[in-house]
Amino acid sequence: MKRLALAPVVAALGLLSACSTGPTIRSDYDHSANFAQYHSFGFMSPLGTDKAGYTTLLTERLKTATRSQMEMRGYVFTEQSPDLLVNFNAKLQQKTEVTPGMPMPMPMGPYYGYRAGFYGGWPGYGWGNDVFQYTEGTLNIDLIDARRKQLVWEGVSTGMVNNPATADSLQNVAEEVAQIFQQYPFRAGSDTPQNATATSAGQAK
Repeated sequence: MKRLALAPVVAALGLLSACSTGPTIRSDYDHSANFAQYHSFGFMSPLGTDKAGYTTLLTERLKTATRSQMEMRGYVFTEQSPDLLVNFNAKLQQKTEVTPGMPMPMPMGPYYGYRAGFYGGWPGYGWGNDVFQYTEGTLNIDLIDARRKQLVWEGVSTGMVNNPATADSLQNVAEEVAQIFQQYPFRAGSDTPQNATATSAGQAK
């Protein structure tokens, strides 16, 4: 029975382990867009993270981190007629994972075969479901062709947030933005993908 008693604990630990490996990063881009024509960037106004009508600390940190990543790739920041506009969206959402418990054992089931059909559990015997509740965070970064008003690249990060109170800290935001931009395959003025880590929006990285 010790082996049975450990089963729910092992299942919960397995779920926690799976969630602690880091966020899932996805990206996609418009393959018909000419990225060689993009040399400068600016920010949308208002940004998706400013829905309350004012600039939040999260917005300022996202702008700082994104500007750094874009300039590392040769893009020049400008507020006057940029080639690309950057937009953000971020949300926290409560999630629940349910791991089905062990069903009521059958007298001749594979695990309970030692009972040899002589006896079974009492009515309703069985292990209940394991329920794990957590906070999921999602961050979107969009690059928009300013002239055509058309999305040309998006990066999305989704993962479990261990501490929602510090999710938008300067360090966390910088790390998250850097991970997303690892999926961005272009440099300013180039139409040739520079890395092979960009994936389709429907594929987890």
